[in-house]
Amino acid sequence: MHRKIVNIPMKNIFSLILFILLTFQSNAQNYQNSNSTILVTGKVLENETKQPLEYATIVLTPKNGKNITGGLTNAKGNFSIEVKKGNYNVSVEFISFKTKKLNNISFINDTHLKTIYLSPDAQALDEVEIIAEKSTVEIHLDKKIYNVGKDMTVKGGTASDVLDNIPSVDVDVEGNVSLRGNDNVRILINGKPSGLVGLNGTEALKQLPADAIQKVEVITSPSARYDAEGTAGILNIILRKGKIKGFNGSLTATAGNPDNFGGSANLNFRSKKLNIFTNTSYSYRNAPGNSNNFTTYFDDFNIKKSSKKEDKLYKRKRNSFNTRFGMEYYLTKKSSITGTVLYNESDGLTNSINASNEFDNLDVLTKTNDRIEKDKGNNKTTEYALNFTQDFKKSGHKLTFDFQYDNTDQNSYAHIADTDLFPANVINNPEKNSTIQSANTYLIQSDYVLPFGKDSQFEFGFKFDLNTLNSDYLVEDFDETTNQYFNNTNFSNTLKFEQNIYAVYSQYGKKINKFSYLLGLRMETTDRKINLIQTNEIDNKNYTEFFPTVNLGFEFNDTESLTLGFNRRLRRPRHWFLNPFETRTSKTYIRKGNISLDPVYTNSLDLGYLKRWNKFTLNSSIYYQHSINNFEFAQKEETRIIDGISTLVIVRSPINLSSQDRYGFEFTANYKPFKWWRLSNSFNFYSYQTKGNYNTINYDANDVSWFTRFNSRVSLPGKIDWQTRVMYRGPRKTAQSNREGMFMLNLAFSKDLFKDKATLSFNVSDLLNTRKRKSIDYTPTTVTTGEFQWRQRQILLNFTYRFNQKKKRSKPQGNYNGGGEEEQFKA
Repeated sequence: MHRKIVNIPMKNIFSLILFILLTFQSNAQNYQNSNSTILVTGKVLENETKQPLEYATIVLTPKNGKNITGGLTNAKGNFSIEVKKGNYNVSVEFISFKTKKLNNISFINDTHLKTIYLSPDAQALDEVEIIAEKSTVEIHLDKKIYNVGKDMTVKGGTASDVLDNIPSVDVDVEGNVSLRGNDNVRILINGKPSGLVGLNGTEALKQLPADAIQKVEVITSPSARYDAEGTAGILNIILRKGKIKGFNGSLTATAGNPDNFGGSANLNFRSKKLNIFTNTSYSYRNAPGNSNNFTTYFDDFNIKKSSKKEDKLYKRKRNSFNTRFGMEYYLTKKSSITGTVLYNESDGLTNSINASNEFDNLDVLTKTNDRIEKDKGNNKTTEYALNFTQDFKKSGHKLTFDFQYDNTDQNSYAHIADTDLFPANVINNPEKNSTIQSANTYLIQSDYVLPFGKDSQFEFGFKFDLNTLNSDYLVEDFDETTNQYFNNTNFSNTLKFEQNIYAVYSQYGKKINKFSYLLGLRMETTDRKINLIQTNEIDNKNYTEFFPTVNLGFEFNDTESLTLGFNRRLRRPRHWFLNPFETRTSKTYIRKGNISLDPVYTNSLDLGYLKRWNKFTLNSSIYYQHSINNFEFAQKEETRIIDGISTLVIVRSPINLSSQDRYGFEFTANYKPFKWWRLSNSFNFYSYQTKGNYNTINYDANDVSWFTRFNSRVSLPGKIDWQTRVMYRGPRKTAQSNREGMFMLNLAFSKDLFKDKATLSFNVSDLLNTRKRKSIDYTPTTVTTGEFQWRQRQILLNFTYRFNQKKKRSKPQGNYNGGGEEEQFKA
């Protein structure tokens, strides 16, 4: 839970003085009449987070209005008050929270009151100045919420860095995101699909600054409210929106090596009826990378024919500008309308040099070649969103309506020069290729929540997600006779893709004492149309599916709970999986789509357990998933004429090959041995079994892998914080490849300056420069060993200055992997 810094009005100071005097008087009278007193005890917790509220005020007023008495809660939220026997009105108060009143209670014997829950007072919060310094973990019935707080290792970083620091989530060396080892994870921005992660989510996440993110929802057992897309689950990134009254904000500057320079501003102005907020950032990065491969070729009798060694160096320069402006207007106390505009633009230049050496069966050098590629790219995303929210008289009774439109244009232009250096110096024909893509999305959504009875809730909603995409891929080869480039129609193609999804859902939830359940059903109709312009090939599919969800919870007590979730989900093939035209990553390595791909369907079961002790917290779960129509990239070999020579070419294409059973276990443990030292560890073990055959090739595979993170945060003398994060990803095996384990170590230091108005942080990502993917890939006649490093060791210096905001170090109860957060349970 976030600790809050408050400006206490003068009337509250007088109230506190009066309370102390009344308590002193009451204690004196109780001393004189000790024989007629009894003991009243209880506990006060925050309603949303179930965390104890320290220094909450309990006032007991006798029905006759005389001899008022009371007390304060301790660090665990407990209170114990001696009172005379009689009838009392009980009032429980805490600054910026709604007062809880219990009227006409008879105290005859020692009495322990039921746990009292206080809810934040939205109106009072307008007078409260809040700076969240740490990260919190809230455990809900259908999701976990990680609030991005004082995690030094992501200062100056991106959304990819934030996700890579969250339990259950893994980001590989190329920036691909997976959840519990499954890369089919649905990424949302503010609860909705976004153009930011539409065409190239990996690249977009590297452009979104970490400072713009407020929290990330990890939804491994999504309820019917959420899209059925994403067999692994959902990651919902919530962007910051200021709530502090008046004008306030923060400014951040970042510098690093290799070249990494940038700045950002988070600004907010709020009055009684209007809230204006913006997050704006610019960054420049030059990220060098490298890879190497060694391929051995065999004949049909498994006898070595030849081999090839390739070494590749990358230099990636990126300029990125990102801004989001929003305005929230409060129509009434119960209704508001919010409009936001998001604009993102980035351009980049990637230079790569691929040096290859070819050898015969005796390892004698036969050919040397250099392939130089220059790739320029430009991405633009514009997004408009409108939200209307109507709250009704009863708490939780709500109607929302959302409209969103986004447009993304993504263009890239590449020039490839190819030169043979040995045995003769020959300049091969150069090649140019370009990709021009434009995507448009319209989203219309409405949700209605109706609580009834004491602990019951009904929900209903619909969503229209309308998508169109045009992709024009042009390959131009050089003709020596005309000294001009010509269109290579074997590769050039134009794709028109349209996918409209119509969804409706309903769910019902209820809490019965310590038991909670949430039952839902979602229906989605998918209308998919594909048109290949060059071949006039058309493929249309329309299908309707139902997706049931069940989420159960049992709270043994305030510190121990159990959850169980079931859901059915799907994975629709993206447009690049469907486009059957070939794209070349090299002359001998071809990738093409499959227009006939069907969705993958997955049934998931998740059992979670949460337990908190005084200094230790354990959050764990066991999960199982069964998938059908699973995607597998099948490889086949073809002999083609390249530069006048008969050459073996590998072609990869996705197919609905197999079924898959995946199961695993994960836990997050937090421990605070001393006031100045906090430790956390997360561990995820998973295994899957794949079964399938294609073209006489058996793709059966059994894989066991795991990854773990360990985090240590130490408060040093001089008010300096030191954070260490260690990550290890275990080895992994598939039907056609083996990957070695990978280790990474991050260090960070930070210090608050200028009376806590500013923070200076220094962090080193991948200190030992070991974040590399090492693998061995197999086909029937080849074996390839490779190593790939997307980004080398990164050193960053980050400075943040806050104005019209206050900051106070909080008293953390534990952390996940970002350091300094608490765990909370909410059904």
